[in-house]
Amino acid sequence: MTMEHENDARVRLRRTKSVTRAEEIQKAELMARKSQPDRPCHRPRDSLFSWSSGFDNFTGFVNWGFLLLGIGGIRLLLENFIKYGVRVDPREWLVLLNGKYDGEHPSILLIIYSTVPVGLCLLIEKGLSLDIIAHGPGMVFHVVNLVVMVLTPMVVIHLKDSGFSLFGAMYVCMLYAILFLKLWSYVQVNMWCRLSSRRNASSQGRMRRQSLSCNNLQTPNVKQNNAEVDDSKNEADGSGTALVQYPDNLNLRDLYYYILAPTLCYELNFPRTQRIRKRFLIKRVLEVVVGCQVVMSLFQQWMIPSMRNSLVPFSNMDVAKASERLLKLAIPNHLVWLCFFYLFFHSFLNLMGELLHFADRNFYCDWWNANNIDIFWRTWNMPVHRWAVRDGVREEHGVRHRLLHQRLLPRVPRQRAAEDVPDMGVHRDDGADTAIAVK
Repeated sequence: MTMEHENDARVRLRRTKSVTRAEEIQKAELMARKSQPDRPCHRPRDSLFSWSSGFDNFTGFVNWGFLLLGIGGIRLLLENFIKYGVRVDPREWLVLLNGKYDGEHPSILLIIYSTVPVGLCLLIEKGLSLDIIAHGPGMVFHVVNLVVMVLTPMVVIHLKDSGFSLFGAMYVCMLYAILFLKLWSYVQVNMWCRLSSRRNASSQGRMRRQSLSCNNLQTPNVKQNNAEVDDSKNEADGSGTALVQYPDNLNLRDLYYYILAPTLCYELNFPRTQRIRKRFLIKRVLEVVVGCQVVMSLFQQWMIPSMRNSLVPFSNMDVAKASERLLKLAIPNHLVWLCFFYLFFHSFLNLMGELLHFADRNFYCDWWNANNIDIFWRTWNMPVHRWAVRDGVREEHGVRHRLLHQRLLPRVPRQRAAEDVPDMGVHRDDGADTAIAVK
């Protein structure tokens, strides 16, 4: 046994010496090579594009791609000017936005009419808060009001097609869609507050009458202390003003502040700023004015001629020419989209937020760093995403749909019913039933 251990130790010692000897030989050869008079400049190394090189810094190629994209855009812009000339005409912008219809202005009339469903929504909420209207009929009135509001612009645009321009109809539909989302949130938040206040009132009415005892002799002091605590809770953050409580929020001033505020989610007490930053406000105003000119100029000069020239290839079903026209529209389409994003989500919404002292300016996140389409849609439009998370498909709605599904299909095996639940937008978990909001 002792002889075997000695042999193993000798073998290990020889291997250690051999490795050390090899490193010494390499160092000696390297020193000898450097001492040669031919000034050697080569050494063992891999090419940068090889995986074994470990090189991963390709930022220059991204910059090169942007340079080529800029050169191609400038070439297309020069080609557009040479072929069509200067087509930018500010006098046609008003007609482009409003349209013509025998002296009438249907776009402006629809914008003015949008105040009617807003006023009806406030009146219905007033009736619900005063118990003039019951909860069930009140919700029916709200649904009818919202459905009529959404259908109104579509019906009017269909009946007076020649009186609307493309941008006028698009702006009106976008305005009514935003009002629909805002009023939906307004109705839902007031319903939460109304039901919560009724639950609190009913719970206080069911309290047992306390017997007279020594502890109850100090009730006035305790109530006074509790009132002081409630008053301290009702103070706003740093402003010293009391928080608005339901139903004191049901007035035109509060409703139209919410309509003009850059958000789709209603709250009784929005976070406010202390002052208006004049320099910041002037920058946003200039960005809005200049940005509108740039977007309209891109439409008139670049996109409208290309779209007109695309009508013939699309009508003749010429795949090659139609594809070429679509690729030709790709660059101006991306430029208009980026300009509109910065113009609306940064310049305009910050402008409205600054004028209204609205403190929550999280209108977008870093969508440019999104790894997939799901993260992109969750980050580029935060007001809509926040509305969908809070006021859209909520957890209790998903549970109700699941219970309804089980009642309608009582004889279906449980495994098959569980497989059918995801098709209804509901996800079953072992701990709880949660709803998945499809975005």
